[in-house]
Amino acid sequence: MSTREPIFALVLALTFGGTAAAESPGLGKPITEADIAAWNIEVLPDGTGLPPGSGTAAQGAVVYSQKCAMCHGENGVNPRPGYAALVSPPKFDRIDAFKSVTYYKYATTLFDVMRRSMPYQMPKTLTNEELYALSAYILALNKIIGESEVMDAKTLPQVKMPNRDNFIIWDPNRI
Repeated sequence: MSTREPIFALVLALTFGGTAAAESPGLGKPITEADIAAWNIEVLPDGTGLPPGSGTAAQGAVVYSQKCAMCHGENGVNPRPGYAALVSPPKFDRIDAFKSVTYYKYATTLFDVMRRSMPYQMPKTLTNEELYALSAYILALNKIIGESEVMDAKTLPQVKMPNRDNFIIWDPNRI
């Protein structure tokens, strides 16, 4: 009998024994619907995935001043270096034209981006009401909607963005 056999037997016992299985990292554990729901937060252009809630530009102005202005500047202009301005003219006549919220094809993109990544220091901490209010505020700042309009899961997908019809499909076979 070689000296490897007892070591091999010990390794097998520790690997496949009851205590080793109890202390495993849980690899292969089935994922639940609740586990998936926590990560499944995408919002599609047609509004699929938008949560319940609503907000107005007036409500969004308060949230913006508390949670957004420090990086994106007062009223969405003059941001800190490295941060995007949120207000820009909706003119895209050059490839290097400034692209901001008005460049988005769908208003739901604004909601989705904020929901996933804002505020930068603490992403995914904004409530649904704050997200709708911020969407309304930023869209109103860009004069895309009126200041009194309410944004919710029904109205946000109906917002017609100024650049919506200017996207070119470069390969019609990839629709």
